[in-house]
Amino acid sequence: MSKKGRVLVAMSGGIDSSLAAVLLHEQGYEVIGMTMKTWDYSTSGGAKKETGCCSLDSINDARAIAVMLGFPHYILDIRNEFGDYVIDYFTDEYLAGRTPNPCVLCNTHIKWDALLRRADKLGCDYIATGHYARLRYENGRYIISKGVDHRKDQSYALWGVSQESLSRTIFPLGELTKKEIYEMAAEKGFTELVNKSESYEICFVPDNDYRGFLKRRVEGLEEKVKGGEFVLEDGTVVGHHEGYPFYTVGQRKGLGIALGYPAYVVEIQKDKNRVVLGNYDNLARNGMYVNKLIMGKYESVTGKMETITKIRYNDPGHQAVIEQDGDMMKVLFKEGVHAIAPGQAAVFYEGEDVIGGGWIMSSFNQHENNS
Repeated sequence: MSKKGRVLVAMSGGIDSSLAAVLLHEQGYEVIGMTMKTWDYSTSGGAKKETGCCSLDSINDARAIAVMLGFPHYILDIRNEFGDYVIDYFTDEYLAGRTPNPCVLCNTHIKWDALLRRADKLGCDYIATGHYARLRYENGRYIISKGVDHRKDQSYALWGVSQESLSRTIFPLGELTKKEIYEMAAEKGFTELVNKSESYEICFVPDNDYRGFLKRRVEGLEEKVKGGEFVLEDGTVVGHHEGYPFYTVGQRKGLGIALGYPAYVVEIQKDKNRVVLGNYDNLARNGMYVNKLIMGKYESVTGKMETITKIRYNDPGHQAVIEQDGDMMKVLFKEGVHAIAPGQAAVFYEGEDVIGGGWIMSSFNQHENNS
């Protein structure tokens, strides 16, 4: 075995995970590649050809890198586990009137656990992924920090990885930019990787039609929820919609209603099958509650703490004061934040470091904001 140890690398077939494996191989690790099969899109009834990390082409691309560099490659079938946990969660959250984030859940509850179990069987010391994030050990804690390339930073999606799992994790791309990765791939002759398009879709909804997915997944859903009311914040009925699960907070397009001004979904009222509409200003909230916390840099937060808080993946972040109460975090923003969607992940930062994160329960407006 290599002096640096044996590492199991999650390889999706894309440029990032492929270069992560290449870099670790060049650094002297004994690399084993593994591609996880999470979903067969054909079983969902969608019309689009299977693409992304679960496709046969992607599996073959990952295997080709392993063959070229001379290290083993395996396929790990986790379709049953993935379906039972992630897809049921995805469906249940929409039916509860929330907006799910299945990729974060999959990272933290499925892929890491699956990789570590297989790593143990293969005698691997570490696992590695192609995420753009950095990791260090300090004051008894494993701390995730933003990747050097802030445009590609993926620390937001990693807040739920446990301290135990992080103790065996390597992020080879954290100190690199996407531009540098492309340049490395080109220099090494990986032309297909350089030219390969990247998928940003949910793997089991590659046509991006989550409404169609829900309709196919839940028998009779359309009939159960159709005909609900569009209302304004004062309760005025302004129309009827297709059913509350088919809308998300902050949505503007596809409402099928004209109010004389740009209308947005402000709130989902599941019990009444109501979708509350308003203008952009109506979306602003200066507070929220977050639960099911997993803490990173600190075991817990004592008192009030100033942070930058992100409410979605591509959110630049907002100044906020957080206050922890057990498994709950109260968050007060310095200014109003638009489209806080229950069900999405909230991640708290101190500078570049991830303090922790959780799931957004609800948002509110507090008249006396913290200052």
